[in-house]
Amino acid sequence: MALRARVLYDFNSENPGEISVRENEILTLYSERDIEGWLEGANSKGDKGLFPASYVEIVKSDAASSAVAHNNNNSSSSTSGNAPQLASQYANVPVDASYQPPNEVESVTSPGYVSFSPPAQQQAQQSVYLENNQGSEDDWYDDWEDSSTVADEPPTGIYSDFDANGPSKYRVSTASAAQRGGHGQHAKSSATVGKNLNRFSTFVKSGGEAFVLGEALGVVKDWDKICVVMGQYGPGWQENPEPFACTIDDPTKQTKFKGMKSYMSYKLTPTNTQTQVNRRYKHFDWLYARLVEKFPVISVPHIPEKQATGRFEEDFISKRRKGLIWWMNHMTSHPVLAKCDVFQHFLTCNSTDEKAWKQGKRKAEKDEMVGANFFLTISTPAAPLDLHEVESKIDGFKTFTKRMDDGSTHLNATVNEFARKQISGFKKEYQRVGQSFKILSQAFEMDQQPYSAGLNQAISITGDAYEAIGDYFAEQPRRDLDPIMDLLALYQGHLANYPDIIHVQKGALTKVKESQKHVDEAKMEASRAEGIKERCNIISFATMAEIQHFHRIRVRDFKAQMQQYLQEQIGFFRKITGRLEEALQNDVVFFTRSIYEGHRGCTAFWDIWSRLSGPDAGALTKVKESQKHVDEAKMEASQAGGIKERCNIISFATMAEIQHFHRIRVRDFKAQMQQYLQEQIGFFRKITGRLEEALQKYDDA
Repeated sequence: MALRARVLYDFNSENPGEISVRENEILTLYSERDIEGWLEGANSKGDKGLFPASYVEIVKSDAASSAVAHNNNNSSSSTSGNAPQLASQYANVPVDASYQPPNEVESVTSPGYVSFSPPAQQQAQQSVYLENNQGSEDDWYDDWEDSSTVADEPPTGIYSDFDANGPSKYRVSTASAAQRGGHGQHAKSSATVGKNLNRFSTFVKSGGEAFVLGEALGVVKDWDKICVVMGQYGPGWQENPEPFACTIDDPTKQTKFKGMKSYMSYKLTPTNTQTQVNRRYKHFDWLYARLVEKFPVISVPHIPEKQATGRFEEDFISKRRKGLIWWMNHMTSHPVLAKCDVFQHFLTCNSTDEKAWKQGKRKAEKDEMVGANFFLTISTPAAPLDLHEVESKIDGFKTFTKRMDDGSTHLNATVNEFARKQISGFKKEYQRVGQSFKILSQAFEMDQQPYSAGLNQAISITGDAYEAIGDYFAEQPRRDLDPIMDLLALYQGHLANYPDIIHVQKGALTKVKESQKHVDEAKMEASRAEGIKERCNIISFATMAEIQHFHRIRVRDFKAQMQQYLQEQIGFFRKITGRLEEALQNDVVFFTRSIYEGHRGCTAFWDIWSRLSGPDAGALTKVKESQKHVDEAKMEASQAGGIKERCNIISFATMAEIQHFHRIRVRDFKAQMQQYLQEQIGFFRKITGRLEEALQKYDDA
């Protein structure tokens, strides 16, 4: 008989591999053994996947099913609706007579909010990702040896409360709220919002769940506060009162350990301090990891990827520097990231002061205001947001990011292919056209008519022009297409961040809905549900502010980049037009000179005739034969003279036709080459004009 289970609480799937289940739904189980708190099976719709073990009860027989139902109906009101307080065999907890429900924790941050502390294993799983990326080019500890790392520090878990009453720890109690108050009467039936048992979900790892459930405890200092303000277009981060930029210049190859180790060093110069510091790629990598850990709902721009080989090649160094410049631009443009302590330490710590650098490094790695505590630092406007409207806007932004990601991927592939064609295909094609013109010019040079020389030289110059244009095409992508691909790469990194940010927001909204349902069923105090809603409101403000910032810098960056691209294209086509105009001008000069010289040389008729008098020329052969017969006294001289005169008539006619051919050839090719160049000049001017119109639209934007 197949194993079955009855659903006790609604569960909405949030990750691939999970399935949604509804209260009282009967599920088919594949196995009674849970996998880290999850069971595998199929719901009534036939969907297969994982669902929380604590959200169901296993039904082994009708009798067992009835018994379980009877026990549930007669359970105490203080535990009804509380998913973690199910029987131990369904909650992934060892069967033990001493088993107690999870301990309650009273939050000191918000009076009246009571939540549950996660088990120790779940708390360990909640720790935010902290990793020192150690690629082949990093050799992380080669110059950062530190006997006291974060892992070596004893866990404190101690915070001062907001009433400045000294240090305090989590206050853990197994007693109910009513018992703590000393009242003998039973408390109102209560429930807690269930935790997501997938402890690897972004909502959990980011600390969003712990914050929403009121488990975040920390001291927020004045300089840690992050303000969200309501602007014309909705919530936004409060602008940095002292904005600045930072240049990245002079990538230099340096060595250590007597030349055994090589690395690249970049010179950073913040505009607000004008103090230069040197940083390696691994320093950027370390900073990126710290920022990702600290800011769960802020899109930290991705740094350029690591590369194991070719790190000292000029092209790679140039490309990495451009990527770091884009990254730095986005960092200094973000009102929150630009001011955070770890970024300021990265920008200002003296490159030669190893002690100061390590102190700042340790401080950043021991920062308590990360994950769930980060949300405590956010100050929001007094008026709450309409969460239904927030959910609608989040869904719209999710659709937007998907479309933008698809569009960016398509554009990147198209631009990459276009650049490849310009570098190889277009260059070769234009140079083939140029070489063909030069081959024709070389053929024309066999005609020694003076009036033909100008045409020959003009066509050769046109060939040179097209070979140069081929080189222009090969060089152009690095000026206009490469920057577009760099920008798309940066934004594809941002777009990869937003699913996790949206997941945190969606998780918070789900907890609000769950708490409201408990209130409607009289299973939760309205004040506790309101606390969850208030904390969700903070996450919503932060998420909407980050979305607002994203749109602002997106408009700024793409406008500037498109303007630069069009300006480069206009300059490129103007350069081609100028090269063609130069060729056309040379054509006019050489044609004029050749016509003048041609009139002077029209009498050189017999020179041409002599070149054409080969052994196979019929009329000329007869003249030679008659002259031989005269020499041998076999023919009268008068008869041979007649043959020569008649041959002369044929020769005049032939040479006149050849002369005519060369003249119309020069005329036609001159006119056609001039027309071709004029059309090409007009064509590229037309392209330039169309691009100038497009550029004007950006100026008007």
